[in-house]
Amino acid sequence: MQGITPCLWFDTDGEAAAELYTSVFPNSKISRVTRYGSAGPRAEGSVMTVEFELDGHPFVALNGGPDFTFSEAISFQVDCEDQDEVDYYWNALSNGGEEGPCGWVKDRFGLSWQVVPTRLNELVADPDPERAQRAMAAMLQMRKIDIAELERAADAA
Repeated sequence: MQGITPCLWFDTDGEAAAELYTSVFPNSKISRVTRYGSAGPRAEGSVMTVEFELDGHPFVALNGGPDFTFSEAISFQVDCEDQDEVDYYWNALSNGGEEGPCGWVKDRFGLSWQVVPTRLNELVADPDPERAQRAMAAMLQMRKIDIAELERAADAA
């Protein structure tokens, strides 16, 4: 089967973004950097692409120019086992970026991430619909997801 590799379009910050992402996620690495040659269209010797892996998943960063920017229509979900992981990824990815509602952050390059504890998914799928809705209502009031608060809200009757 052919693989699917997300290609992230940057103006000129592809290498810096790949360095950040590989420093944040475990089992990650930059595997190749290619540069523009004399044929252009960017300056000869400048970074064209950066191939990297995030926890074993392949990505490419392309320095394609200022024509396109990221939007919230595409995001990457980071599944977190506990509050420590939520805090770690939230802080690492929002540093220099922008905190959003409901566990969303934009990193300093404008790429959107959803920092989601697995407990949130469990609570909003609870067989008791009222409990699930209380958890959902609590999450909708949050920026960074607070697992203990979600559980308190779900259990409030």
